[in-house]
Amino acid sequence: MAKKWQKEYRRIAKAEADRLFERGTQQYNNSQFRAALQSWQQALSRYREIRDRKREGYSLGSLGNAYNRLGEYQKAINYFILCVEITQEIGDPHGEGYSLGNLGNAYTYLGEYQKAIDYYQQSLAIAQDIGDRQGEGNSLIGLGNAYRYLGKYQRAIDDYYQQSLAIARKIGDRHGEGHSLSNLGNAYKYLGEYQKAIDYYQQSLAIFQKIRDRHGEGHSLIGLGNADDSLEEYQKAIDYHQQSLAIFQEIGDRFGEWIALNNLGGIFLKLNLLLEAEEKLYAALKVCETLRSGLVKSDNKVSIFETQITTYCLLQQVLVAQKKYDIALHIAERGRTRTFVELLRERLSTPEEVTEIANQEGEAESKPLTQIAQEKNATIVEYSIVFDDIYIWVIQPTGNITFRRANREPLEAQNKTLKDLDDIILKARVSIGVDERDENGKKIQCEDENKLDAQGRYPLLHLLYQILISPIADLLPPDPHTSLIIIPHYDLFLVPFPALQDSNNHYLIEHHTIITAPSIEILDLTHQRQQSLSHTHQPALVIGDPTIAEKFTQPPYNLKPIPAAKAAAEEIATLLQTQAITGEEATKARILNPMKTAPLIHISAHGLLDDFHDSGIPGTIILAPDNTNNGSLNAAEILSLSLNAELVVLSACSTGQGKITGDGIIGLSRCFILAGVPSLIVSLWNMGALSAKMVMTELYQNLAQGSDKATALRQAILKTKKLFTRPVDWAAFTLIGETAPLSLSTQTLEQSKRTMAFFSKNTPQEIREAFFNLLETSYLFSDHVSSLDQLSAQPTDTPQDIAQRIEQWCESRPTIQVNMENELSKMGAGGTDSQPDAEIAAKFNERMEKNILRLASPPSSSTNQTKK
Repeated sequence: MAKKWQKEYRRIAKAEADRLFERGTQQYNNSQFRAALQSWQQALSRYREIRDRKREGYSLGSLGNAYNRLGEYQKAINYFILCVEITQEIGDPHGEGYSLGNLGNAYTYLGEYQKAIDYYQQSLAIAQDIGDRQGEGNSLIGLGNAYRYLGKYQRAIDDYYQQSLAIARKIGDRHGEGHSLSNLGNAYKYLGEYQKAIDYYQQSLAIFQKIRDRHGEGHSLIGLGNADDSLEEYQKAIDYHQQSLAIFQEIGDRFGEWIALNNLGGIFLKLNLLLEAEEKLYAALKVCETLRSGLVKSDNKVSIFETQITTYCLLQQVLVAQKKYDIALHIAERGRTRTFVELLRERLSTPEEVTEIANQEGEAESKPLTQIAQEKNATIVEYSIVFDDIYIWVIQPTGNITFRRANREPLEAQNKTLKDLDDIILKARVSIGVDERDENGKKIQCEDENKLDAQGRYPLLHLLYQILISPIADLLPPDPHTSLIIIPHYDLFLVPFPALQDSNNHYLIEHHTIITAPSIEILDLTHQRQQSLSHTHQPALVIGDPTIAEKFTQPPYNLKPIPAAKAAAEEIATLLQTQAITGEEATKARILNPMKTAPLIHISAHGLLDDFHDSGIPGTIILAPDNTNNGSLNAAEILSLSLNAELVVLSACSTGQGKITGDGIIGLSRCFILAGVPSLIVSLWNMGALSAKMVMTELYQNLAQGSDKATALRQAILKTKKLFTRPVDWAAFTLIGETAPLSLSTQTLEQSKRTMAFFSKNTPQEIREAFFNLLETSYLFSDHVSSLDQLSAQPTDTPQDIAQRIEQWCESRPTIQVNMENELSKMGAGGTDSQPDAEIAAKFNERMEKNILRLASPPSSSTNQTKK
């Protein structure tokens, strides 16, 4: 009797759950997302009560879809993951495929397109395997969307949208047909085929209105508004966007609401209706911040922020057009490092303060930017890349704010625009000797006209000075000892600011003490951290040249030991009156505990930009392996630490780099700051071990003499510059954050210990490449042009003969020799010659002749300039 009652109860409960689930589905299809949530939550409870795992999974997936529509992406992802786990556990491929596709949708909203593609491809494979045509069509739409957002419009059309449209029409899926048509319109709009886009939007709109899909209707209207905006049919565009806005507000679609508000603001700006534009964009900004606030993972916050950056840029434009420069600066600050600021503020707060911050709506109150400049007694320069313009604010120690724009005239004279700036920055780095590669791993080359001339002028460093510094040169501090704090933006983080050259070939660092920071707010927070540090008498932690795991000695890493880094670490340790940890001793297990208490941490090791643990935060320091790991100390592990160091020095390859977003450079430097370090010195590229050693030893001695960190670093760089003349060998190090002096005592080094080691274990190929790198990026050879023909190779010369002749030639020129040794210290994986000797000799001579001609014939633009 009990079993019969239980069976009847289960039947009734399932019927009730099915009814609730179906009601939720109808509500969802009518864009009543909040109501659908309630119905599906009730259905989920019933299905769990009767242990119906399959329907439980469907309810979880449906709840995830509703939260996706409402812009609550973290909740959506959590439900989708639970759904995937259940469908995999019970062997439901249909449900698994849909759940994976829904995860793709969520990550598309977050702007994490590659992760979305991975999920869509998994869902597509399952749908094709089980013959689920609707699921196949949905996955194709998702893939098309992801590739469209990546700018691959034709691929989205040909490989995905046209296929999904054909499937939807064949199986009578009106929702799928409408979304395929709408997305085809989006792709053609970006291709500039506006009439074709409009035709697709109108077809999709008719379908969505017929099937009463309010969400789809709203996005079709958005598409029509965008197309008319492109055609300068502004009133029609406004009407479409206002209709879509009303729909999205009615159904609670926050993502759609943001797009509509953003687009209306952009059109009002074009029409010079500035007050109306400002109103809409502030409303859009509020929605942006609401969408981010529900996310937990910082990398999700960063990625969705990247999709929203247009709103911050448009609002800056509107405010600048009204000459509201101070307010525009505030928006520029809100438009960068938001996740960074929030995390750091949270880490520096008490639990009670964290709760208070969490309960605040919108942006937490922060100190006025002018007050921060006054407290720092520094001149702050903040850059903001706004579409095809660069805004510059200069905040002087008095608190006075001046607004300027980047100088575009030198670009226009070369038929270029600010859109070419990324390429100019990379080639400027190449011109001084930095190894830069494109997205395919191919080495970037610098054109001959942009290489160093005989007058000591790097054309691209001069060009960047004209663009970024000349407009504000009159506002910079005249006293070279007064701090100049530079706040870059996006690829401006890669600009070697200390090495920028004025019209007299003087470098910026010769006239200014330069500090960098991701934002003005970060400056204030690192200062707060400096004030709260507990001072200890623990010894400094010095790490040098850790043993490299076999994995990292092979492609694509090709790392090799740097004996000079070990020697430098030992010398620095002697200077700091401690013992260096080097070689096989420098494991994570050995250093993590002393790292937590050391007041000063110096790491001289290889650094990589990889994200080995899929944490969303790139950056890894290569330490020595042990029985449990390969020695990679990644950024996420650093983030988990609580450090008490006043200063961390990362004397490693590219430790100042990482993934560049509006949130700043996400990588090692950011993680050390979040771990509690107020000041970092990092390298923006791979410096030679010998010049890095000289900068570091001079830095610590300057600190011991009482100099603040910024002054100590500048003095060290200027001294190193006298011996190592190329910017690549002295301009890589940058100070981030707090400048306060560091209580430090040092031991006097014996002169013998300050000499440079001689490298003799390089291959002939490395020696040739190092020689040409130095020849093409240093003016050291300008007084030796007449003797360069002594190096000419004969057809019978072997690579060893050429290398030996180079060594002998350099030995009689001590300054060139030490710079050669420095260049050889950073050569990559070695390399052996595979070409015939005669061919190598011929190519060597050809390259030599080209450089002799370049050095003997300086460009006319440089003839009246003074050589430094």
